[in-house]
Amino acid sequence: MHAIGIDIGGTKIAGALVSDQGEIIREHREPTPAGDPAAIVDAVVAMVKRLAGGEEVIAAGVAAAGFIDAAQSTVYYAPNINWRNEPFQRHLAERLDLDITIDNDANAAGWAEFRFGAGRLVSDMTMLTIGTGVGGAIVTRDRLFRGGFGAGAEIGHLRVVPDGLPCGCGARGCIEQYGSGRALLRMANEIADVGGIGKALADARTEAGVLTGEIVGQFIAAGDAGALHALRELGSWLGQACASLSAVLDPQLFVFGGGVAVAGDLLLDPVREAYFAHLPARGYHPEPEFAIAELVNNAGVVGAADLARIHADTARGTVVPPLPR
Repeated sequence: MHAIGIDIGGTKIAGALVSDQGEIIREHREPTPAGDPAAIVDAVVAMVKRLAGGEEVIAAGVAAAGFIDAAQSTVYYAPNINWRNEPFQRHLAERLDLDITIDNDANAAGWAEFRFGAGRLVSDMTMLTIGTGVGGAIVTRDRLFRGGFGAGAEIGHLRVVPDGLPCGCGARGCIEQYGSGRALLRMANEIADVGGIGKALADARTEAGVLTGEIVGQFIAAGDAGALHALRELGSWLGQACASLSAVLDPQLFVFGGGVAVAGDLLLDPVREAYFAHLPARGYHPEPEFAIAELVNNAGVVGAADLARIHADTARGTVVPPLPR
């Protein structure tokens, strides 16, 4: 039986009809009416009905960036959408004859990787999504960790530098300020400012008017020394953060997703190096593997659908068979 996954971003809403094996059967995308909560409800309802189209559907799950309550029903706060204590699940359930759940977008993406992607052969996985910010998802003993109030696994706001750079969350020194796509751009600009290995970046900035993520990504792919130096600096901060996370979570696998992760081993190599340099009691316990996410842009919708299916099966008392491991 199929489920529907919806991933609400700041600029687009993506949706898919997903099988119980994580396969996308049908999909659709449209712009997000980000400033109008009622219009978002209308858009999601219409998309769910369109995707269901004559199929037997058990549930629908919605993923969005923000703090979601433990009951998977209310969005406490969504930074890219005008939601504050929004009872989004209730609004959808009033108009759809389906089991509806709401989840954080990083949780949904991490769950998809755990079930169907890079983490499918482990029981304990930590995922970091390296995009404009840093998102996180934690799976422990085959269960998604949400915390007591539902807002856990906000790895991007782990503090790595006391009194460091100010973060949008109100704190200072969060890993999001040192390990995100935005941080990579800042580092690339700093390298461009000093010349030397940054000369090519400086020339590109002069020509384009501003360095963008796309430009820096192209320089990384081309092997530019300045861009690679910025990427290594970013990877080093992420590796240090992972070492601290290991002391608490002890995952078997770290998975990296998001736009920056397309760099592959160019990102993972400095992550590993810094991780092992900062890992407490190295050599006295097993060490995790590091991998790049496999599902890429489909992770949000696949994870949201699978989490919704599990929620519906649990509510009906149906046993969900585990995937082979």
